[in-house]
Amino acid sequence: MITEQQRANIRRLFFAEHWKVGTIASELGIHHDAVELALEPRRFVNRRFAATAFLLEPYKVFIAQTLQQYPRLRATRLQQMVEARGYRGGVATLRRYVRKVRPVPKHEAFFRLRSCPASKHRSTGGRSVRFASVASSGRCRAS
Repeated sequence: MITEQQRANIRRLFFAEHWKVGTIASELGIHHDAVELALEPRRFVNRRFAATAFLLEPYKVFIAQTLQQYPRLRATRLQQMVEARGYRGGVATLRRYVRKVRPVPKHEAFFRLRSCPASKHRSTGGRSVRFASVASSGRCRAS
């Protein structure tokens, strides 16, 4: 059990002195879970953030379907679309959600071909003549 004096000391070390939880626990000889409980982290939960995320709930299916069809659609345009359907939240909440559900574009693999100057062809009078190459190892000496 932590006394009120220990609780005050833990809070001072954490908030005023900026000590880490593990440092406070080892210095005072108590478990780090007891230190975290003494800091009362539930007091600092942003309830307003949770309320705005709840406003988006009825529109999540629509947003996901729209992004599947148009994956490059901007969040501001999506906001206009859901506001027409009754959304009253902000664009930041919408952007956080869009960042989570936007489909990842497929990247195509490619191989950049580089040719050596010695392997270039030159046309002379309708026939193709290849430049002479001393080393034919398939690699370019210039690179």
